[in-house]
Amino acid sequence: MTSSKTRSAPPRATALVEALRGLGYTPGTAIADVIDNSVSAGARTVRVDVLWSDGVGSVTILDDGSGMDDASLERAMRLGEKSPLDYRHADDLGRFGLGLKTASFSQGRRLTVASKKDGRVSVLRWDLDFLLNSKDGGWHLLEGLDSQSEQLLEKLDSVEAGTLVIWELLDRMMPRGGSAQDLLDLLDRVEMHLGMVFHRFISQRRLAITINKRVVSAWDPYLAGLSATWSSPRTPLDRGVNEALVQAFVLPHRDHLKASQYEAAAGPEGWNAHQGFFVYRNSRLLLSGGWLGLGKGRHWTREEPYRLARIQLDLPNSADGDWKIDIRKSTAQPPPGVRTKLAHIAEDARERARSVFAFRGKPSGGDRREPVSQLWETTKARSGVRYRIGHGHPAVSAVLAAAEAAGGTMRKDVIAMLRVIEETVPVQRIWLDTAESKETPRTGFGGEPTAEVRSVAQTLFNSMIKRKGMSPELARAGLLRTEPFDQFPELVAALTEES
Repeated sequence: MTSSKTRSAPPRATALVEALRGLGYTPGTAIADVIDNSVSAGARTVRVDVLWSDGVGSVTILDDGSGMDDASLERAMRLGEKSPLDYRHADDLGRFGLGLKTASFSQGRRLTVASKKDGRVSVLRWDLDFLLNSKDGGWHLLEGLDSQSEQLLEKLDSVEAGTLVIWELLDRMMPRGGSAQDLLDLLDRVEMHLGMVFHRFISQRRLAITINKRVVSAWDPYLAGLSATWSSPRTPLDRGVNEALVQAFVLPHRDHLKASQYEAAAGPEGWNAHQGFFVYRNSRLLLSGGWLGLGKGRHWTREEPYRLARIQLDLPNSADGDWKIDIRKSTAQPPPGVRTKLAHIAEDARERARSVFAFRGKPSGGDRREPVSQLWETTKARSGVRYRIGHGHPAVSAVLAAAEAAGGTMRKDVIAMLRVIEETVPVQRIWLDTAESKETPRTGFGGEPTAEVRSVAQTLFNSMIKRKGMSPELARAGLLRTEPFDQFPELVAALTEES
């Protein structure tokens, strides 16, 4: 048996750390990674403060968690102290033992961590410039704060136990020359990101976060409390894959939302960016959109018609290996055994979302006993899709009936006018305007019923009674099965015949 000779080949500290700075964190994702440690330490409040003036600034993140003694703090500051293969507590949001360090290094060149436990305060820091100037290339973890930062330690006085993370020399977070408005924009982006990532913790009052004394509010991705939102049952994805749970949502069309609701539901990156899967790990949001490489033939991409589909996927931290969760907690790949089931769930949600997007209503196939009479009919032929005005729609049939009663060529003239409208619908212009503005065109019949909507509904109601001989009850029932009046049940119920 031959023996293998070994050599010690530790990496040069400054070379490795400088390389780790390029993992791709944003200020929001970096701060969220630090807050993960606060949550794992049992913190109920986290206070983030960003100071910036004349090209110099600092970020402090203070929590009221359990804190660390000196030995625990040293382990926390060591890169790769804990293997991702080691057992983790079910509530632990960490995995690689790198998040605190890599997130901090991505924004600044000095990381100081001060922790308070049992009345004692321990302080350690990494200084990348110190490592850079070290001749031996070693891992020199410094004790205590930098002399210019000692006043920041006073923040720990406000908690009985907890941890204070300090970022300084922020060469990547806020470049020199940034204005006051740049700082405000940065704070807004960070606030929205934290409200998205920790929205469950915040809404369930498990965690309170402030940034520069402003309370971070939870973002509601699903609008589950609205009757116009469709949702599937929350079901296990596969009993053999670490108890993953999945639930699909299709959000309401903008015509069913107030302007403030619609703007808030769009999310930090906008409607298209947030379509698809929302992947959670121990209630912490990892992915806020995307289709996880699923799709038939080619992978699905983020497209306008599917913007209202959002699928909630919950994973325990024991599934990290199966789902290939990365260091930044920003990617996930479904295991082969669940891809087919996920694709079926996603395909159903996408089709429902497309229906809502196209017809401004609820997804079809749910609670309706009879189909809704739609004005525009779609036919597919070899030459392509064609759109026709349905003559059976009450508004159209009423005009055609009146034209026939008038005699002469009136009915033919109306039908000719409808054909001209059908052939001149600006389909390409509508599609371009939608794609460029990232919004669907608005109509006067969207949102709350206006005077015009009420007037048209009343006219059709009268016509159905007088010209078709319907009773008021049958006329109301007919309107409730007619686009777009099926969206205004209260208005239809209040209609009475006018003389």
